[in-house]
Amino acid sequence: MKRSLILCFALVGCLAFTTPSVQAQEAAAEPAVEAAANEITTNAAAAPAPAGHSVFYTVLFGSGPIGFILWMALFGSLGFYIYLAVDCGILIRPSKIMPTALIANVQGAMKEGDVVKALQFCENEPTPMANILSAGFTHVEEGYDIIQEAISSAADLEIEKIMQRLSWLSVCANIAPQLGLLGTVQGMIAAFANLGSGGTPDVGALATNISQALWTTAGGLITSIPAVCTYYAYRNRANRIILQMEATTMELIKDLRNVEVVAE
Repeated sequence: MKRSLILCFALVGCLAFTTPSVQAQEAAAEPAVEAAANEITTNAAAAPAPAGHSVFYTVLFGSGPIGFILWMALFGSLGFYIYLAVDCGILIRPSKIMPTALIANVQGAMKEGDVVKALQFCENEPTPMANILSAGFTHVEEGYDIIQEAISSAADLEIEKIMQRLSWLSVCANIAPQLGLLGTVQGMIAAFANLGSGGTPDVGALATNISQALWTTAGGLITSIPAVCTYYAYRNRANRIILQMEATTMELIKDLRNVEVVAE
């Protein structure tokens, strides 16, 4: 019983002495907390916040000369991709590579045995298939083996031209994320430079730097993802057309073994 009373008195005494000290510590800490809150509010109020401008506008024109150049490069890459997508969509079609009218005219001339007439049809309608057939028809007097070699060389050249046009889509798909990554690195470097400059960091500048890092990454992916899909779609279409063109070309020249040149 005595021990219980002694413990109760000791506990009450500890609480009596501890409470004032805790209250004193809290009272001393309150001014520091208020001062820190006031400082943050002051910094936030001092940070530039352009009225009526979007976040992207702030990032575009507030990321410095290097950041602005990177954005111009990203816009240029996007514009070049759109141009290539439209251009390849127009040119990589069966009607542009192997027109049905040309095939019909050459077939009619070959049935008549008139190689000169078939050659004229090819020269009047310059397309990849016409160029390949022209290479074969111009060597008709040198034998069928020479004709096949000429057609094979011309076909390789025309296929390379088509694939070179498509390869620029691959360039856009590869360079856009690299530009976005470079913008990300530039934004993070600026952010850490702001943090390590000493003193109170500029909250507005820090937010702009981080936004620059994220927006450039998004910009690179916005260009790269459609460019990759477009490249493979057009490449597969070109491969199908090329295979069809090669089969049609061999069908058209198979009768050249026995064709005699008709002199005008």
